[in-house]
Amino acid sequence: MSVDELAVGLRDCAFGAGRLAKAVDIYEEMLSEETTKFIGIAGALVPAGMRPILAEMVRDRYVDVVVTTGATLVHDIIEALGDSHYMSADVDGLGNDLWLRQQGIDRIYDIVVHDEAFAHLEEFLRSVFEELSCERESYNIRELLTAIGENLTDRNSILRSAVESEVPVFCPAIADSMIGLHAWIYKQTGDLTVDAFADMRELIDLFCEAKRTGAIILGGGVPKNFIFQTALIAPPREGGEEGLDYAMQITTKTPEDGSLSGASLEEAKSWGKIGSKSKSVTLYCDATIALPVIVAAVRERMARKNVTAKNSLSLYID
Repeated sequence: MSVDELAVGLRDCAFGAGRLAKAVDIYEEMLSEETTKFIGIAGALVPAGMRPILAEMVRDRYVDVVVTTGATLVHDIIEALGDSHYMSADVDGLGNDLWLRQQGIDRIYDIVVHDEAFAHLEEFLRSVFEELSCERESYNIRELLTAIGENLTDRNSILRSAVESEVPVFCPAIADSMIGLHAWIYKQTGDLTVDAFADMRELIDLFCEAKRTGAIILGGGVPKNFIFQTALIAPPREGGEEGLDYAMQITTKTPEDGSLSGASLEEAKSWGKIGSKSKSVTLYCDATIALPVIVAAVRERMARKNVTAKNSLSLYID
C-alpha cells in the first residue's frame, strides 16, 4: 500500500483519520487549481525534523508564500550554519535540566541544542547586518529575511530555498526571536533600520492579486493570524466571494480556551476570513505526524497527474 492508497482508504473513516483524508483532498485541489498557497508555520517544527519537508515544499512551489515565527527561522539558520539539534531520551527533565544548563545545552521537549550554535548564529547575523547597514537606509522584514537567506548555502534551508524559488517569507513577530534580539543589539552601535509594518502591503497585494487563495496552517499563533487578517481586509473577489477559498489547519489545540491556535476554521467564517463556499478542514494532530503523510500522498497524486499530462501531450503531438 502506498501513502496515497492509505489516504484514500481513510476517506471512509471518522475522527482524525477522515479529517486527514480530507486534508489530502483539499491540498491536492489547491495544487491542481490556480491557487496562491500561504503556509503558516508555528511551533518547534524545524528542531523536530520537519525542515527538509518544509524546504522541499518551498522549492517545488507546493507553497507560494511563507508566514512563520522568528524561532522557526532561527533554528533553520542554525542548521544551515552546520550546527544540529539532537534527540534526547529525557523528555521530562527529571532534575537534569539544571545539569543541562551547566553543560551549555538547551532543551526543547525531547530535543537539545548546544549554546555554541547560538554563538555561531550571532556571529553570522552580525556579518549580515554589517553588510546591510552599508547599502540602504531601511528594510522591511521580508527584505531582511531575503538578505539572510542569500547568505546561506544549505539546500535544505527554508530561507535559502525561498530565495532560490522567489517565495516571499514574512515574519511579523521577528522581534520575538534571536534574530530580533541580535538586530536590537547591533543597533546599539551600528546602523540598521527595519520597518515592521512596511511588508504588510506586499502580503495584502499577494492576496488581492490571487485568482484563488489557500492556507496551510501548522500550529496557529501569529502566523495564522497574519494570514487570516490579510484575508479579512482584502476586498471580495470576482463573484463577491470573500476570504480564503481553501484552508487546512493542523493543530493539537482545542477551541475551549478561546485561543487562536485552537479556533476552528468554521469559526473563522464568522469573521469573513474564510469564504462561505470554501473547502476547509481542521485536523487535530501533531504536525510532525500529519504533515509528512499529507505531503507524501499529495506528491503521489501530482506525479500521476504529471505523467498523464505528458502522455496526453505526446499522443497529441504524434
